[in-house]
Amino acid sequence: MDDFLLRALIAGFGVAAVAGPLGAFVVWRRMAFFGGTLSHSALLGVALGFLLGINLNIGIFTVCAVVAVLLVSLSRPSGLSNDTLLGILAHASLAFGLIAMSFMENQRIDLMGYLFGDVLATTEADIVLIYVGGALVAGVLAVLWRPLLAATVNEELALVEGVPVRAVNLGYMLLLAVIVALAMKVVGILLVTSLIIIPAAAARRFASTPEQMAGLAALAGCVAVAGGLWGSMQLDTPSGPSIVAAAFVLFLLVTAASAVIAKR
Repeated sequence: MDDFLLRALIAGFGVAAVAGPLGAFVVWRRMAFFGGTLSHSALLGVALGFLLGINLNIGIFTVCAVVAVLLVSLSRPSGLSNDTLLGILAHASLAFGLIAMSFMENQRIDLMGYLFGDVLATTEADIVLIYVGGALVAGVLAVLWRPLLAATVNEELALVEGVPVRAVNLGYMLLLAVIVALAMKVVGILLVTSLIIIPAAAARRFASTPEQMAGLAALAGCVAVAGGLWGSMQLDTPSGPSIVAAAFVLFLLVTAASAVIAKR
């Protein structure tokens, strides 16, 4: 196996293994629109990273974290629903990102690589960053697992039981921001939400416990990465979109299989 393909697999597996469990909560909480908002705001992070001369991952995480804090802070005072606030934040951050891009006339950047990923160009430094960041996310998620699950099942009951719901929700959103930054190399900032949601949705068909769904979602994500990279090499297609397409095909197969099993 070529070195660049092996590095791509290792990087993709690292992101998918952590994105799966986080995606389970996205599915349970019906927060798909929040993932889309983070992907929109990530463009502003890329632009600020170039303009300020800082690491792009730091720029993306910072902007996504600000969006998460704004969502939590504005949800009650504004009196608006979460989907309305998400729409406002998504399009505002996208607009500011495009404005920031207009100041980069003298810089040549591969915008397509950031939007749709370039996992085949993964370096050893990228792999280290992905696995260190992924381990941090996994560790924090393990600590937040029970209170986050309680808040997901019934937020009011969790409050009565003493769970700091607002802090737990903010912590979870910040974990999603980290994943968006880490997944930029694998599937790009526009497609990262699909790598979080689709494997989790596929895993839901055969999981009987939250822990099973988290594990199966991570496994499904890894299968999608391997299948997408194989298809990309065979058909000479972009790697990031190929991974997402493989995840979608896996979801269809799982859905069809569960329907057949249910009829028996």
